Amino acid sequence: MSDDRTPRLRLAGIRQTFHQGETKLEVLRGIDLTIYSGEIVALVGPSGSGKSTLLQIAGLLERAQEGEVEIVGTSAGKLSDDARTGIRRERLGFVYQYHHLLPEFSARENIVIPQMIAGKKKAEAIIRADELLASMGLSARADHRPARLSGGEQQRVAIARALANSPSVLLADEPTGNLDPETAAEVFKLLMDLVRNHGVGALIATHNPELAQRMDRVARLDGGRLVGASK
Repeated sequence: MSDDRTPRLRLAGIRQTFHQGETKLEVLRGIDLTIYSGEIVALVGPSGSGKSTLLQIAGLLERAQEGEVEIVGTSAGKLSDDARTGIRRERLGFVYQYHHLLPEFSARENIVIPQMIAGKKKAEAIIRADELLASMGLSARADHRPARLSGGEQQRVAIARALANSPSVLLADEPTGNLDPETAAEVFKLLMDLVRNHGVGALIATHNPELAQRMDRVARLDGGRLVGASK
């Protein structure tokens, strides 16, 4: 386990430009951001401001044209695609607005499968899955397939799945955006508790100002730059 003062996620000088015909669109213009263990940072900004692009880069799903991404002290910029895939599998967890659960598998199986892909034995993976489901208040729903779960329950399973391999960094894109306000608040509280209890560093994109203000810091994207990273 790395020292708690080692940044879980560090972005330095991240730049990304897209071309639309002859137009050059600078989406990210030198983004610097550091997130530590147990810290939850809100990523806010209008639609099209680059939030999803920044999450893709932070999650090693897209390479930045300039700048550096470090995951727990490991610089990922010059790593091979296979090495980046390994970091994503072992160090990163992802939660999206839509849960993307596998419909033919139970809640428990949806959490077991990514652990087995990462090399964990099935018996051990089941124990971990049941622990996470219990922490999300879903023990009684472990054998239910997604179609038999409510939207809030499905998203709680998705959060548990994201934390199954004990990631250092959790990246979430509108994780409660598809839920009603009451369910969103409940799911978000569970997410915050899990992040803090597991020492994860979290970057969460949201359009919900109330949820953003409940996080430790608010980083706002405006004109391709982070214009603030504090409450």
